[in-house]
Amino acid sequence: MMAIFVAVIAATALERVLELIVSARNARWAFDRGGVESGRGHFPAMVALHTALLIGAVAEVWIADRPFLPALGWAALAAVVAGQTLRWWCITSLGPRWNTRIIVVPDLPLITRGPYRWFSHPNYVAVVLEGIALPLVHTAWVTAIAFTVLNAILLLGFRIPAEERALAGPAGHRP
Repeated sequence: MMAIFVAVIAATALERVLELIVSARNARWAFDRGGVESGRGHFPAMVALHTALLIGAVAEVWIADRPFLPALGWAALAAVVAGQTLRWWCITSLGPRWNTRIIVVPDLPLITRGPYRWFSHPNYVAVVLEGIALPLVHTAWVTAIAFTVLNAILLLGFRIPAEERALAGPAGHRP
């Protein structure tokens, strides 16, 4: 099962590369329309944390000889797929406005379709779900806990407040 787990992690890494390609294309689109970037200070920490999730999960399983527990593993894999589905629903709902960075194009209305109908930051629900579930596919519980705690600090302490400030600022659209 270790080989399948590594394949799942590798597929997730490839998906992240695809996200970065989409993000770079969308950044060009936003900047061409006067987009204003903010919140760059925490971005390297986000990249490091997400990279550590992938490396840490594999390393923990290999070094600690974690077992594959079918009931947990298959349920966790279903949660990973659900998280990826939600993530791509967010990406398609935001269209060219989706980005891994915080870039606000002035005078564009707030997106209220897709999962944004119900709450402001659905992409982070996908991130939280994946951060817990991906390592648990092969019982890498230390990685799941560490990522979840560090991600909560990063999201709640830095990322979401930076997005809210950007949306409320001169380039934003919230009153």
